[in-house]
Amino acid sequence: MNFLFTSSGRRVELLKLARQAVADCGGGSVIAADLTGNAPTSKFCDIFEIVPKISSLEYIPALLDICKRRKVDVLVPTIDTELLPIAASEKAFKDLGVLVNISPAETIAICRDKLETQKFFAKNGISAPASISPDSDWQSLKFPLIIKPKDGSSSINVFRVNSLEEFRFFCNYVKNPIIQEYIEGEEYTVDMFCGFDFRPVTIVPRRRLAVRAGEILKGRTERKRDIIDAVANLSTKLKFFGHVTIQCIRNERGIFFIEINPRFGGGAPMSIMAGANSLKNLIELKRGNAPAYNEQWRQNLTFSRFDDCVEI
Repeated sequence: MNFLFTSSGRRVELLKLARQAVADCGGGSVIAADLTGNAPTSKFCDIFEIVPKISSLEYIPALLDICKRRKVDVLVPTIDTELLPIAASEKAFKDLGVLVNISPAETIAICRDKLETQKFFAKNGISAPASISPDSDWQSLKFPLIIKPKDGSSSINVFRVNSLEEFRFFCNYVKNPIIQEYIEGEEYTVDMFCGFDFRPVTIVPRRRLAVRAGEILKGRTERKRDIIDAVANLSTKLKFFGHVTIQCIRNERGIFFIEINPRFGGGAPMSIMAGANSLKNLIELKRGNAPAYNEQWRQNLTFSRFDDCVEI
């Protein structure tokens, strides 16, 4: 069973777990691809491939070539900007016998544009922070607010705005901004895996205990039934396939969804190590099996991530 991880960069944790999953299923190769040869993952894979920029017209052909040469069984995109081009080319990969961890293109389009995500939430009665137009009467605004780019990623240029003066500044500083009310509460990341029927196989809420640059540093798996039920309901409104990472806030008023990343989030290894192994689920799907919904993952496990360095 051969895995290909694109834009692999710093995803060392995920590659280590993939190598273990491949070994457990009878063997195979973990292939990592990135723009340059100095990615940390180049030291933690069986095969490393250098590919063009995602924006290049040669990017998808390069991935298809790797799939042919390396007899790839499962392809796993890891960053937001490559999701749409890979989803648009899914049939080409499927024709080569490659299973891609990718949701339908229409789902990706909604999730990649935060304004479209907000419209989707409103249309389907899903609780989320209220959106505020930049053209609103500024004198009537209630602070704090959150401002972020509508097509942003990794919490880049996401700011809490505490005053009218800050609001004026950030409306000009953030390109194509979306403005939302600030919701107080406990922040959760939820790892969900869905099968070919778009139904959940696993749903694991993780409380965010510490975060850096938008990525979780410390987290704890918690079996919060209200979050699990809310995410399961979300999956009936939008078609997901494979591993999906969802952000939400929980308080006394309920569950408020912030954003959806239809890919493996940076903290996904926590849920995998807790027993919700999306990598093994992909292997089962590739083999023609259909994993049933289960909650056979361990709760109240606390994980702490750290940096490391390797000589390239």
